[in-house]
Amino acid sequence: MPKRKTQFANNEIYHIIIRSVGDTPIFIDEDDHFRGIFSLYEFNNSNKITIWNRRRDRKRFKNKIRKIGVRSESSPFLDGRDIISLDKRDVFVEILAFVIMPNHIHLIVRQLSTDGISRFMQKFGGLAWYFNNKYSRKGHLFCTYRSIHIENNEQLRNVFIYVHCNAISLIEPGWKKNGIKNPKKVIEFLRNYRWSSYLDYIGIDNFRSVSQRDFLLEFLGGLRECMDMIDNWVKYKSKKGNFDFEGIDLE
Repeated sequence: MPKRKTQFANNEIYHIIIRSVGDTPIFIDEDDHFRGIFSLYEFNNSNKITIWNRRRDRKRFKNKIRKIGVRSESSPFLDGRDIISLDKRDVFVEILAFVIMPNHIHLIVRQLSTDGISRFMQKFGGLAWYFNNKYSRKGHLFCTYRSIHIENNEQLRNVFIYVHCNAISLIEPGWKKNGIKNPKKVIEFLRNYRWSSYLDYIGIDNFRSVSQRDFLLEFLGGLRECMDMIDNWVKYKSKKGNFDFEGIDLE
């Protein structure tokens, strides 16, 4: 991933967007999404990556999901520990929230060590090997990532909503300008969209080892409050129309 000169401060929170070169869709099938989830965890580590063992674990995880089928709140096979052994890691950042979209990724992160975000992004750029090999492409996979420093509580609350609602565009393109037409359908969709941290924030085990949620859960008031906040915002958006994402939107 191309380098950037932004200086990030330890213990501060940032909204990061990682976008593919030319907005080319890269997360196309289930395997691509699993690889993205897996890489968010694995590359957030200053220690040497034992990728071959991880690849074996990831394969077992996917096979287990395909064998059992439908996810439910009580299904243990979606515990992130099935895909990732909880080893000792020296992490660069806390991943507070994330969403994977077809051509980009949104992250809310808190930097833990000097240059942690930059080092994490450089390591995460190694994901290009997988996609270049699979889709017979060459060169960089991602553009230079972009960031916004989260400076106050209102901005943090809004970016939490924005990141987890980003997937709405998959079923209602243009919703940011035109509003949400079918809030009931959107709410149900978000509660079943697997490729984000939202399910873990509302008490459904999905990829819980990838994100660190204690801070935001306390800040937002708990699992039920997170769900109600998203639900109420979607309903508001369906009536209000355009929403001001100033200071948040990195599209």
